[in-house]
Amino acid sequence: GPFLIIPSWLSPPVLADAIPIRLDPGMAFGTGAHPTTQLCLELLPTVVRPGHLVYDIGTGSGILAIAAAKLGAKVRAVDKDPVAVGVAAENCALNQVEVPVLSGDLLANLDEPADLIIANILAEVVIELIPQAVAGLKPGGALLASGIIDHKAAQVHSALASAGFKIINALQKEDWVAYLAVRDGKEDA
Repeated sequence: GPFLIIPSWLSPPVLADAIPIRLDPGMAFGTGAHPTTQLCLELLPTVVRPGHLVYDIGTGSGILAIAAAKLGAKVRAVDKDPVAVGVAAENCALNQVEVPVLSGDLLANLDEPADLIIANILAEVVIELIPQAVAGLKPGGALLASGIIDHKAAQVHSALASAGFKIINALQKEDWVAYLAVRDGKEDA
């Protein structure tokens, strides 16, 4: 995608069309090097619009929340790991984006329907999240699911279809798969 991930301790030149994300991952997951994160960063610009409400579930370092915010979305980041919550909050501040980072499990305590839910987590957790995403999305809203090892992709695909999602984009890098799926089959997320 258009993003340039920069460790917080470096200051390289940034091309005019690049969107820089300064990052100090600390002990949280998400440096931009893992294929699942790269797949999400590639798909985000295709679905995030300014003003969209985006939930980043299992935010880790906050990298995807920051990317969505830099694309103009209103973002809420959630993680159940208190270390990740602290690291993500620090990275959001470092990038000068206003993203509340909340401690919680999946969509608990997120009442407003979202335009997009990002879930770069394990396949089993994505499957657990799918029924909650149906209720947690606006009509036509999208779920960006990644963290799916290829031999579990069919299970996630089936769970999405059973819940009324239409997969509008699927990407694979190495052994990892990401799905961009729209609720009710609408492509206006």
